[in-house]
Amino acid sequence: MRSLPFVTVDVFTDTRFAGNPLAVITDARDLTDREMQAVAAEFGYSETSFILPPRDPANTAEVRIFTPVTEVPFAGHPNVGTAHVIASLGSLFGRDIGDLLRFEEKAGLVEVSIRRHPDGSVSGTTIRAPGLLTIGTVLTPETVAVCLRLRAGEIETTRHLPVFASVGLKFILVEVTDLDALAAASPDRDAFEALSLAHPTEECDCAMFLYTPIGHDHIRARMFAPLDNVLEDPATGSASAALGAFLTTLSPPVNHRRLRIEQGVEMGRRSLIDLDVISVDGVFDHVTITGSSVEVMRGTLSL
Repeated sequence: MRSLPFVTVDVFTDTRFAGNPLAVITDARDLTDREMQAVAAEFGYSETSFILPPRDPANTAEVRIFTPVTEVPFAGHPNVGTAHVIASLGSLFGRDIGDLLRFEEKAGLVEVSIRRHPDGSVSGTTIRAPGLLTIGTVLTPETVAVCLRLRAGEIETTRHLPVFASVGLKFILVEVTDLDALAAASPDRDAFEALSLAHPTEECDCAMFLYTPIGHDHIRARMFAPLDNVLEDPATGSASAALGAFLTTLSPPVNHRRLRIEQGVEMGRRSLIDLDVISVDGVFDHVTITGSSVEVMRGTLSL
């Protein structure tokens, strides 16, 4: 029997039992891909991350991320939470850890900076999304409304139609008319499956990120991914980053825009995701995702 060390953290919050839970396997060197997937399914969180030695010694670690049903190339809350765990450990695979980390991931190299309290404990982490903004297929309000059990009129189309977008992981971005529509949304798995089959070239499980503005640069959001066995996610950094990048294409050009995404409220797991969207000469360059995490559990799995 093998023992596998793990830590769980609640991400995008400084309060236990809020935010988005994440399991971090701190030494996954002896695991096969199949075992990683089985461990992620066992935890049942929206994602579980697995830490491996870096392929390039100039980097901090290789990080692999699994949902309960599949591996994903990049995700926001696993990176924010994994960075918190590594920085709190202080060393990894016999090497000391500083406050600038680099993770090797399927989507590319993810750069991380660590913020600390005066006593040296980790106060937050900031990651840079690895991808450029890609914008895909535009969908009709009627198609999306069926998936969300909403009326077509509750899909806001003044600024944009529902659209596939990514800065490392693809989502369908959907603006709804108000907080009532956001609260009323509920995913219809059959409709999600039909939508996925209708758009095979998007190579996406049609995860939907719903949002509505609630103040200046303050947004409330929800995320549904029933085809990944994630009925609803309390905090989705990668989707927030895609939204922040996409919104820059709809606004007058600025070199720096800061957004706060509030998510998970309807689930009783309020999360706060802070974005800094950077443009150069009015053209999107990159987006960073910042959040706090708090440790909840520490232990071992038996394999």
